[in-house]
Amino acid sequence: MRYLPAFLWSLPWIIPPLITYFRLRHSRSLDGENDVAPADPPLVSVIVPARNEAHNIARCVTSILSTTYPNLELVVVDDASTDGTAEVARRATAGDPRARIVRNHPLPEGWFGKQWACATGAKVARGTVLQFTDADTVHQPDLVTRSINAMHRTEADLFSVAGRQELGGFWEKVIQPQIFTVLSMRYGGTESVNQSTRVSNKIANGQCIFVKRASYDAIGGHGSVRSSVAEDLLLAQRFFAARKRVVLMLGINQLSTRMYASLGEIINGWRKNVFAGGLDAVPFGRMGQTIFPLVLLVPPLLELLPVLALVLTAFGMAAGSTSLLWAAISCLATVVWWVLVYIRVGESPLYFLVYPLGALMLLYIFVTAVIRGRRVTWKGRTYISQ
Repeated sequence: MRYLPAFLWSLPWIIPPLITYFRLRHSRSLDGENDVAPADPPLVSVIVPARNEAHNIARCVTSILSTTYPNLELVVVDDASTDGTAEVARRATAGDPRARIVRNHPLPEGWFGKQWACATGAKVARGTVLQFTDADTVHQPDLVTRSINAMHRTEADLFSVAGRQELGGFWEKVIQPQIFTVLSMRYGGTESVNQSTRVSNKIANGQCIFVKRASYDAIGGHGSVRSSVAEDLLLAQRFFAARKRVVLMLGINQLSTRMYASLGEIINGWRKNVFAGGLDAVPFGRMGQTIFPLVLLVPPLLELLPVLALVLTAFGMAAGSTSLLWAAISCLATVVWWVLVYIRVGESPLYFLVYPLGALMLLYIFVTAVIRGRRVTWKGRTYISQ
């Protein structure tokens, strides 16, 4: 019985990962959708907003044009790039008649750059289905076909695909799984999102969103989310609030993204999203938004507290068999979680050794995001997220 208090204290480190695991298990995948295009395939307009993406755009464009889907057009919107993005994209299309490069108009006041580029692309697109995708994505040939079949089967007005996150360097492997674990604990798997009846539980992945053109126009398109840093999340909420069907599905084998390639990009990229964008996903209205800064800090602090207790004990600065046992059990539970996570994402499970470093970086990102508030700086532009 003397071990019971330590075990009970450890439950906050044991129960949330277990709940997250079981929620994720019920996710649905594009692998189960038909990879043969329908008999009368609708025209799909793939819209790629691109600002200073010369290092990514060729890979993205080439992959999109390799599709097996028979009725597709590609619209790349060059959003005032200074690195030759448009020319790189033009070369990558190799004269393909399905593709065109569009120069965006000057950014209006009150708009975020990505939303403005998406809106520009939507205006010139001819498709009855629009696909918005980021320039750092890679599309497998069956992505559009399976997605269109899934949209038809589920009668979705907005259909979003969550793909595989490419983890190239050390910092990506240390920090990115931390971020996506927090998101998984918040939202669960695809069916947790799809079956929820709460607007605040709806989310989409801005790396790949398909929408029916008529439904998109009816809710005001990207103009309805023009001043939010988390435009994908808010777009899903706008659709759902308008009584339109929103569906999220995994596409690990159909879509991949390397979001950030350096420590600086990771910090700046997530710092602009996690607080200003997270406010749109907080339940319980104004009360939830008030306590959100504190809630945001809980995940990294929970990871670090048992480690800190063990370190203090090792240096003789803390004592007590119960607290030591609590720290040991909690650390063990966290280690098991991270071993499973790294195996799941195809990386060495030995990365569990640096999870405290990942938690420290996560804490730094979250704290600085809270300090910045709704002020967002990205790619040379500064915005105030509304």
